[in-house]
Amino acid sequence: MQDPISPRIIVALDYAEAQPALELVARLDPGLCRLKVGKELFTAAGPDLVRRLVDRGFDVFLDLKFHDIPHTVQKAVVAAASLGVWMVNVHALGGSEMLRAAREALESVDRPPKLIAVSLLTSMSQHDLEEIGIEKPVQQEVLDLTRLALDAGLDGMVCSAREAELLRREFGETPLLVTPGIRPQGSDRDDQQRIMTPAAALQAGSSYLVIGRPITRSEDPLASLRDIEQSLHG
Repeated sequence: MQDPISPRIIVALDYAEAQPALELVARLDPGLCRLKVGKELFTAAGPDLVRRLVDRGFDVFLDLKFHDIPHTVQKAVVAAASLGVWMVNVHALGGSEMLRAAREALESVDRPPKLIAVSLLTSMSQHDLEEIGIEKPVQQEVLDLTRLALDAGLDGMVCSAREAELLRREFGETPLLVTPGIRPQGSDRDDQQRIMTPAAALQAGSSYLVIGRPITRSEDPLASLRDIEQSLHG
């Protein structure tokens, strides 16, 4: 049976300029992956790059983590939708008013993107939370921020794969869970703290797996993508 939300792999285009990103994308298959454009690449290459990726047939996750006053975030998510992106995100720490404003802004868009929220960055440890005055355990903070976002009507969350099972137990199968920090067996951890293999993340309840360097730094990115895709099926 065809997976209704395939492809599940989102390739992170963590580049400083457009050309290497486009060269990498030319070697990938939109039938096997989606793409993520983050702050560095978007700042360097702008909306035109996003449009070019969409025109090539890829679903694009615009990962800019909007976090501002509600009116500004409203305008930002509508601008993102105008680029034809598949998914956009905001930061749950912006609060319920900001989250609702983002969701309401997309109600008037003809083809609204998925709207998800960031809970905590996968690079953050318990010590990092305590440094900024958050005394709750990581998992409790993720749980509380997820409830805030889902109550505001968002489609799901960016979260660590290590929290996916907890969120599934608490909130069921409906929310989309997008999980960075995914590393195939034997890969380097790089700067991620809360990581998991692709198959384990899927088993834990992840909907989509964000994978960067194991694909983008591979000598054969398409082969690496296919290997990871195959690992998801046993």
